[in-house]
Parts: sequence; C-alpha cells; structure tokens
Amino acid sequence: MQVQINGEFRELREGQTLNALIVELALTPERLAIELNRQVVRRAQWTEIVLREGDRIEIVHFVGGGIQAAACHTAST
Repeated sequence: MQVQINGEFRELREGQTLNALIVELALTPERLAIELNRQVVRRAQWTEIVLREGDRIEIVHFVGGGIQAAACHTAST
C-alpha cells in the first residue's frame, strides 16, 4: 500500500502500525511528534493505529534549538 510521509510517497506492507513505521525508519520516538491525516497522534496510540492506503503522515523530529522534519529518504519496498 502507498502512504505519504513528509510529502514523499512510500510503499508499506498492509497492516503496518504507526509504531512499526517509526521502528523501520530507525527514528528516536522520544523526540518525535506525528500527525496522521492532519490529526496529532499521541505516542500511546502509535501501536494501535494501523496505517491505510493513502494516509498522509507528517513526522517532526525535535532537536536542540528547534525542530526539523524527520529525514525520510525512502526507497520503494
């Protein structure tokens, strides 16, 4: 299935959770804010949310001195 992460399209396996995506991208969960289809998602919900075809995900990575969009350079799988 295809989703959009920070404006880039990416192929994911069916049934993948938001948490599994964060693990796959090797991101540090404690420093992230995630928006799914324009709704902020609390970290406690990441393991419960199953991603669907066409979802739009924005991942923001907090860094010292400010924030930046998480780098999600992707290759189709």
